[in-house]
Amino acid sequence: MSDTQRTATPGEPKPAEIRFFGTTWVEHDGGYGLRRVGVAVGSLALAAFGGLVLRFAFQGLEQAAVGGFVNGLVVVGVAVCSALAFRRTWDGFVRRSDLPADSASERSMQSLMLIGFIGTLLAYFCRSLTEAPGEKLRRAEYEAARDRHVRRRGTRAGNPAARGTKGKGAGKKRR
Repeated sequence: MSDTQRTATPGEPKPAEIRFFGTTWVEHDGGYGLRRVGVAVGSLALAAFGGLVLRFAFQGLEQAAVGGFVNGLVVVGVAVCSALAFRRTWDGFVRRSDLPADSASERSMQSLMLIGFIGTLLAYFCRSLTEAPGEKLRRAEYEAARDRHVRRRGTRAGNPAARGTKGKGAGKKRR
C-alpha cells in the first residue's frame, strides 16, 4: 500500500500541500504529471501576457515623451525587480525563510515581488520542468518527520501500566 492510501496511525506526520498539487507530489499520482505541465504552460503564458502588459506600459511612457532617461530607469527597475523576484521565489523552493511571514522585511518585499511578477512566474516555469515547485524541500521535511516518528514509535517500551503484569513477580510490589 502506498503512503497516501494507507490509514495513518495516530501522531503520524502528514505531507504538506503544495499550491496546485495538493499532496499528489508524495506518490506522483492523481494527475501529478498533468498538473506539472499545466503549471509550466500556465506560468509561461502568464509571463508572456505580463510582458505584453509591460510593453503597453512602456509604449505609454514613450507617447508621454518622458525622455530616454526615465524610460531607461523604468526598464532597469523592472528588470532588477524581476531578477530579485526570480531569486527570492527560487530560494523559497529550496529552503525555508528564517523570517516570520509577517515580518517587516517580508512586507517590504511585497512591492518588489509585485513589480517583478514576471520573475516569479518564470521561476515557477523553470522549477515545474523538473518537479512540483517546492517538492524537494517538502519531501525532505516530510521524510525527516516520518523518520522522527518511526524512531519515536520504535523506542517506546509499550504501555507503562501493563509492565507490572508480565513475567515473574507480577502483582508484587517492588521496594
